[in-house]
Amino acid sequence: MDEELAYEVLSVAAEIPEGKVATYGQIAKLINRPKNARLVGKVMSRASFYGDYPAHRVVNHAGRLVPGWKEQKQLLEEEGVPMKDENHVQIKLCQWDLNAE
Repeated sequence: MDEELAYEVLSVAAEIPEGKVATYGQIAKLINRPKNARLVGKVMSRASFYGDYPAHRVVNHAGRLVPGWKEQKQLLEEEGVPMKDENHVQIKLCQWDLNAE
């Protein structure tokens, strides 16, 4: 994987404030690669190899959590992120709005 791209993705993820989430597609747009949401997902799945990044704050477009990553829900709940159900955040209530900052 291209390390420069990985750090570009991770630098955006590092900006997501506590209590908010961003989507893979949202990050892809922010790095000028709007069709590369899956690539963002791949980078986020390996975030721990690059350092300490808030990968738990990145979800899919519907607010779905990463399948098999049980700690993600707990980490988000500890930050006050509202859950829709066991596997989804309430994306409309907690999606990071870069323009609102």
